[in-house]
Amino acid sequence: DKEATTSALMVKVGSFFQETPYVAHTLETEEEQLVINLREMDCTTFAENCLAISRTIKSDKHTFEQFTSELQFIRYRDGIIEAYPSRLHYFCDWIFNNAQKNLIGDMSEGIAQTPFPKQINFMSTHPDSYRQLKESAPLVDLIAAQEKEISARLMFYIPETKVAELESKLRDGDIAGITTGIDGIAIQHVVILIRQEGRIHLMHASSKAEKVVVSELTLEEYLLNNKSASGIMLARPL
Repeated sequence: DKEATTSALMVKVGSFFQETPYVAHTLETEEEQLVINLREMDCTTFAENCLAISRTIKSDKHTFEQFTSELQFIRYRDGIIEAYPSRLHYFCDWIFNNAQKNLIGDMSEGIAQTPFPKQINFMSTHPDSYRQLKESAPLVDLIAAQEKEISARLMFYIPETKVAELESKLRDGDIAGITTGIDGIAIQHVVILIRQEGRIHLMHASSKAEKVVVSELTLEEYLLNNKSASGIMLARPL
């Protein structure tokens, strides 16, 4: 399997996790630390675990230690665990930082050339929704500074109305962040793309299904049927 592309491995690894229960907030421990949980996942930890395992398979070291170092490098800004703000909380920032680390290619601009201007401020404006922020004003300030930096970036996306015509440019194993009209955030959900009978579907940890599933709907149908979804940001595993 080492010869397979990282994207092809993403689909294999993701398929292995089908039926894994969906559980939110698995990373929220007392102290910020690398949490490894392959028994229950949310949409982001599902994508992160699949990428970390795929990269471990591609590496020369098929060990648990290699997996944990891959996961830490993916999940944290520049791979360094410090306090709570060192985790890549916003998936648009996750894409930006992991593109800088050469773990993924940020494909949205090249495919659709459509800017996605957005003010990112949800966490700092809703600190009571996050245990770590509720307890610490200095952490809220750090998060707010990060949000300002993210908001200043020129982001791109593939609008839901263009997904069908651009579908040939999407690949199995691509990671897609579902963009949203909700104020303060860019991405509301994270999925892995998988082609079935010639159309792109999504493999994801679904809160609705309460487990990891492959969608019956195509990506286009999923987006058009979802009121708050507006399109995708695309990350291609390297």
